[in-house]
Amino acid sequence: MKYLKFVLFILFLFSGVQLFAQTRSELERRKAQLNKDIEMINVTLSKTASEKKGTLKQLNALRTQIRLREEKINTINSEIRLLDGQINENVGQVRSLQSQLKQLKSDYAAMIRFAQKNQGSYSKLMYIFAAKDFNQAYKRLKYLQQFGEYRQKQAKYIEDTQSSLQNKIAVLNKNKREKDNLLGDQQKEKSTLGTAQDKQAKVVSSLTSQEKQLKKDLAKKKRDAQQLERAIKQAIDREIALAKKKAEEEARAAAARAKAAGTEAPTAKANTGSILNSTPEAAKLSADFVSNRGRLPWPVANGVVTEYMGTKKIGNVTVDVSGWTIKTNPGSSVRSIFEGKVTTVIEIVGSTVVIIQHGEYFTAYKNLNSVSVSKGQKVSTKQSIGTADGQAEIEFHIYKSKDEQDPKYWLAPN
Repeated sequence: MKYLKFVLFILFLFSGVQLFAQTRSELERRKAQLNKDIEMINVTLSKTASEKKGTLKQLNALRTQIRLREEKINTINSEIRLLDGQINENVGQVRSLQSQLKQLKSDYAAMIRFAQKNQGSYSKLMYIFAAKDFNQAYKRLKYLQQFGEYRQKQAKYIEDTQSSLQNKIAVLNKNKREKDNLLGDQQKEKSTLGTAQDKQAKVVSSLTSQEKQLKKDLAKKKRDAQQLERAIKQAIDREIALAKKKAEEEARAAAARAKAAGTEAPTAKANTGSILNSTPEAAKLSADFVSNRGRLPWPVANGVVTEYMGTKKIGNVTVDVSGWTIKTNPGSSVRSIFEGKVTTVIEIVGSTVVIIQHGEYFTAYKNLNSVSVSKGQKVSTKQSIGTADGQAEIEFHIYKSKDEQDPKYWLAPN
């Protein structure tokens, strides 16, 4: 029974270590990804470092860097908390093993003393021959055999427990070293974060001091965004018109068939969503798109969001941002997030835009340097549709009919 408990205890220790290692590896992977994202943003910051006046691009990059460094610090804190829990658990296990080892040694010493004490009184052979009958002699023989085996097992328990104790102490020391390294990394990140926050304050101050120019730049950015939005909605309108025309033709054909058969004609679908989903193929594509909500791949394999959809404030100026701006590497492949059909390939303010229809849903990809698809072409999930331009900041939008959606609810976590 003692041996069984010991084995179960060792298995428990092993499973706990495995679970801890799995969680640590996830945090390590996230930290590695954050380091890559930070390095990507640093490239943008190094390009704008020589500019005397703060720019919107520099501010966005600094804000993104600060957000990434804060997330990295939180990740490090999570690692430290995990290590603290593991250290406390290991301390408890070391104490438990030490207590078990002490008890095992005590029991073993008592057993040896008992054997030595009785060894001089009579020999094992005399002990067996002193039995009243053969049955008792056999039992005494088995007892002596079991006693010898038990002593060997106790010795093995002691050896195994000592080995487990040494391993656990080694793991504990390793945990403490890792924690020291993480605390050093944390302090370094906090220092770098403080520097980035100071730079951000200076850029905001610079932009605020030149508010007239800032409003002019933001107004241009707004016009560009509106031009893109008009182009997207025009593309959607064209698809709605085509779908509506096709639905009307099918309705007239169905009415003619019903009239010939003397039955009632089916009621035509009227709303935009129904029109775009008027065919079984389109309806299935929309349903599949929705079923992948929160799990859709990113439009680039490696990228970090520098501008999220929503309202933000720059100095005294409030800005509404549509879609996401994603920083990636120059020349990186831009890909369709889901299967569908290319409806539009156009140039807007010197930038190439590709719009893809997924049943009732549409996705738009702006700031492409080269395009590898054409209007009317069917594309598959993650198929390359072009490459990012020299700035390596693509704009990404999702629409349900004409209503823009926030990508954060649709794309998988990065």
